[in-house]
This record gives sequence, C-alpha cells and structure tokens, in this order.
Amino acid sequence: MKQEVLREVERVVLALDVNGERTELLLPVHKTLLEVLREDMQLTGTKHGCELGECGTCTVLIDGRAELSCLVLPIQVEGRAITTIEGMARGAELHPLQQAFAELGAAQCGYCTPGILLSAKSLLETNARPSRDEIREALAGNLCRCTGYSKILDAVELAAGRMS
Repeated sequence: MKQEVLREVERVVLALDVNGERTELLLPVHKTLLEVLREDMQLTGTKHGCELGECGTCTVLIDGRAELSCLVLPIQVEGRAITTIEGMARGAELHPLQQAFAELGAAQCGYCTPGILLSAKSLLETNARPSRDEIREALAGNLCRCTGYSKILDAVELAAGRMS
C-alpha cells in the first residue's frame, strides 16, 4: 500500500489596498493576484485569460500603472494601491472612459473591456492628450477578439477630450 504524504500549503497574512480599502487576508503563497482578486475578494471584473501575460484581460492598476495580475504575487504588492475595474467608477458615476465606451459601443462581448479600460486610464493619467498611435501603443497588450479596435480607440480619444 502506497502512503501519500500531503504537505501543508504555506500561507501568509497580507494587507492589500484594493480600490481604496485595506483588507487583511490569509493566503497561500503560490496564489496570483488575479486568483486572490477573483476567488478571495470576489472582484470578478478582473478576468482570467491566457494566464501567461499575453492577452491583457487580467490588467489592474498598481500605483496607477497597468500591470498583469496573472503575473503578480500578492506579496509583491502589499502596501501598494491596487485598482480593479470595480474601483474605476465613483459610486453610480461612470469614469469618463466607461461613459465613452458605452456611448460609442466600444465593448462588444465585454470580456476584454475591464483590462482595456484600466490600461487606457493609466495612459490618460500620464498623457492627457495622447495621439492615436500612443493610444494604440498603450493598448497593444490588450487583445480583443470581437472588434477591429476602431471604436475602442475612438472612445479613448473621446474620453481624453472630455477629461482635459
């Protein structure tokens, strides 16, 4: 008879600042930030995609900068400001990017939209009036299977105009 030895998973207590709220969690050290956001914090706007850092669907902001949450361990971002799509609007008031996407129909199935919105938000916080090429470059890591990207680019330009 074979005897199986199960190892206890190492866990760590972390304090994460997500969408302006500090939360303490006991987490396995191997879980990605993507998994923690979705499974432990029920913030399901951040999507599972390739889980290899190639599609951008899991994009969140870390200290205002777009990062792929599938490639980040929570221990790496303890004490830093994490923003998910759930933290983009202010109550019932949509962020100008969200409003522009809705008005122009820039989201089709919507699966990639949270990552694109957060990447665009990061861009507009550092460059209030980006050129079309700068928008393309900032969104290059976000793949969308439903659109030709034209409406997405239009929506980012519209929001930039309204925000500046």
